[in-house]
Amino acid sequence: MLIGTIFLIIIYLFLKYILSWIVYINKLDPRLGDSTWRWSYDYPVIGNRDISDLDDKKFVRLRRKRNRLITIMYLISLILFVCFMSWLSKFMILILN
Repeated sequence: MLIGTIFLIIIYLFLKYILSWIVYINKLDPRLGDSTWRWSYDYPVIGNRDISDLDDKKFVRLRRKRNRLITIMYLISLILFVCFMSWLSKFMILILN
């Protein structure tokens, strides 16, 4: 139980670290917006004009970095949820016994 608690705290701190990187990258270019959870597309979408790598290479590379970080954030959130449910079940077993 103690190891699970320490593991949850470490995962949470790693999530906060990734979130701070997303906020930092969002502040580098105002076109990225302030959203942490928004995932922008890098492929042609019917009806929408997207900025390609040829139009603005620096912005597109920055957006791809942010998109990778958001993917890592989703993965960490999923791992954190599964670990928390495991920890919670162990805690409930401890209480009920």
